[in-house]
Amino acid sequence: MQLIAAICAAISAGCLALFLGRFLLTIDLSEKRENAPKRMPIIVRLLLPAITVTRPFAASSSLTVWRDMVAPRLWMAGLGEVFTPVDFIALRIAFLLVAFFLLILGLFAGYFWGFALLALLFALFPAMWLSSEIKRRHLSIMKALPNVLDLLTLSVESGRDLLSALRDILARRKLDPLGEELMRTFQEIQFGRKRADSLRALSQRVRQNDLTAAMNSIIQAEELGVSIAQILRIQSDMQRNKRFTLAEKLANEASVKIIMPIIICILPAVMLILIGPFALRVVTMFQ
Repeated sequence: MQLIAAICAAISAGCLALFLGRFLLTIDLSEKRENAPKRMPIIVRLLLPAITVTRPFAASSSLTVWRDMVAPRLWMAGLGEVFTPVDFIALRIAFLLVAFFLLILGLFAGYFWGFALLALLFALFPAMWLSSEIKRRHLSIMKALPNVLDLLTLSVESGRDLLSALRDILARRKLDPLGEELMRTFQEIQFGRKRADSLRALSQRVRQNDLTAAMNSIIQAEELGVSIAQILRIQSDMQRNKRFTLAEKLANEASVKIIMPIIICILPAVMLILIGPFALRVVTMFQ
């Protein structure tokens, strides 16, 4: 009977997981979120329908400052076309409501501190997720920027103009955060926006220091009549040296960061293997 009960419980859990997975696939993200990143956490997808309930409060005038603070961070994370500031604040309010419900549940269940910790994680999760996306995106742009600048330098030095070189490079590169931003800038220029204004908008939207320095150099080269190829070559060398310096720094820090995992995980096992047999013999001898 215990075996049958365990099998039935496993089947029930599997059916519940399958139902939950199918439910997540049917969640309507609307046209604004049809290009939502595949890495969007499941918990965010679960709470997306709750945005319709909390949106009126998120759109109130009392949260104007909060919306102004969130808007540039959404573009920095590459989520500017996925969430509006109102929608993201509505999502955060939904997380806060869930956290409050967990606090009440923990208070009545008698496990207040455990539920309080879980509620704190729920309350902080949207901000942590947004910050991690910004950090991941900036790191990806920093890694890809020197190679793109090298390709642009070679194309411009061969006699091509900057826009046609950028178009061909984007057509042959795998789409990444830097490619997405450059493609958006290229489309803005095609629609008639001035090149300098589009490059400034790119810098203001991404706010990554290396990309901002490269775009400012290109804008100054156009305004002063300096050779763009020479500026691109200087910028590519600078960005590559900076990337190598960061790699060396991370490599030097690895030996320090690995000390704690060694002490916590590896050292106890080694001590158990070395001292364990001797300890067993001593115990047996005294017995």
